[in-house]
Amino acid sequence: MSKRASFSLDRTHHVRDTCLCLHVQRAARAVARRFDEALRPHGLTNGQFSLLTALDRPVPPPMGAVAALLAMDRTTLTANLKPLERRRLIKVAVDKRDRRNRVVTLTAAGRKLLDEAFPAWQRTQDALEPMLQGADRFREDLLALS
Repeated sequence: MSKRASFSLDRTHHVRDTCLCLHVQRAARAVARRFDEALRPHGLTNGQFSLLTALDRPVPPPMGAVAALLAMDRTTLTANLKPLERRRLIKVAVDKRDRRNRVVTLTAAGRKLLDEAFPAWQRTQDALEPMLQGADRFREDLLALS
């Protein structure tokens, strides 16, 4: 094996074994698949569940606040809202306080679906928590990174 090939393999192993980004992405995909499977019978993905949950408030939030909470840009948020709006689970309207902004409201159908899906989410959450030593600390560490 050439010296260059050996260096490349060493680098590949180093990244494989130490890269925080790689490990967080792999874990995120695995966790997302578990929640997707649990929420599929309710016709939701994990992202849609998180989005509906972010909208479950007494006062409809502006799109910017929802985007910030979910760490999405507004364009991505808008794309993610459209299927939920077509299903009449949410309503997007002009903000009466500032007509340049939009607010997003969870409809009665959206709230009902969220209520029905929540136990599946909770069972999945409860199954995953014991897999982590110090789940609360892990959440704190992830929050610090974001």
